[in-house]
Amino acid sequence: MSAHRLTLPITEQQVRQLAVGDTVYLAGVIYTARDMAHLKVKACLESGTPIPVELRGSAVFHAGPVVRKTEMGWDLLVIGPTTSIRMEPYAAMVGELGVKLLIGKGGMAQASRENFEKHTQAYLQAAPGCAVQLASGIKRVREVHWLELGMPEALWVLEADQFGPLVVTMDCTGKNVYDDVKARARATLQEIYG
Repeated sequence: MSAHRLTLPITEQQVRQLAVGDTVYLAGVIYTARDMAHLKVKACLESGTPIPVELRGSAVFHAGPVVRKTEMGWDLLVIGPTTSIRMEPYAAMVGELGVKLLIGKGGMAQASRENFEKHTQAYLQAAPGCAVQLASGIKRVREVHWLELGMPEALWVLEADQFGPLVVTMDCTGKNVYDDVKARARATLQEIYG
């Protein structure tokens, strides 16, 4: 297991160096997107409307930040991960847009695994319950798009300096810690219940 400090945007080569169990800290621009932002991106692509950010080489955090409007802009208070499986229907779209890192909790499913291999992506687990710690790695909120969707569903553009720690739980080779945990749990249940 290795530790990585990556500055976004990143390359396919950098993603290939990430293996399940590695720790990652990120610097640079991170985007947040939950269900409604993914749906909005899909609608933009279908209608030929440009999306407001460049996602190639990026990290998308499945999170709904809590922010406060100030005279100077926005103040990020806390940011914790959302359950990522809800974004599974958009796996191919996200891969085709060039997103390299997905961040959230709970992992993704088979379509994402296939796209991680096809598009050279990885999934990073953000520790649930550590929203204040995660927010401390963000220097500032650069901008927000689609605020009409609501604060947690908007597309937030965050500038990070040391965002993490994050753990690689799905890599671009098909390895997936969630499958390993399920297999061990099934084996333990078999031992207990025969």
